[in-house]
Amino acid sequence: QVQLVESGGGLVQAGGSLRLACAASGLTFSSYGMGWFRQAPGKAREYVAAISWSGHSTFYEDSVKGRFTISRDNAKNTVYLQMNSLKPEDTAVYYCAAGSIAIMIGPDSTGEYWGKGTLVTVSS
Repeated sequence: QVQLVESGGGLVQAGGSLRLACAASGLTFSSYGMGWFRQAPGKAREYVAAISWSGHSTFYEDSVKGRFTISRDNAKNTVYLQMNSLKPEDTAVYYCAAGSIAIMIGPDSTGEYWGKGTLVTVSS
């Protein structure tokens, strides 16, 4: 079965950095767009970033542009999210998703497969 396992979350001070990783198995990784979503306490899940199957195209939610970078290594079946200049409002559970890029970044904003998430806490 498909498994997406996130890692790299933790507690960091405002202005700091974290790198999240999502290891995928049970699917042809290089055939899927990959995305990162987040859900803050009491808020709806929101799209953060997405990357095409080849890695040539990347997309970002406006609030993270210039601070976050999504990348992937198809040889390792892993997608990454480098998060710099973190702010307290970035605090959330971050989820990795696999699916259609168009659906991830569009109004439906969802994926076909999901990980269980990793918690990122940014202190002020």
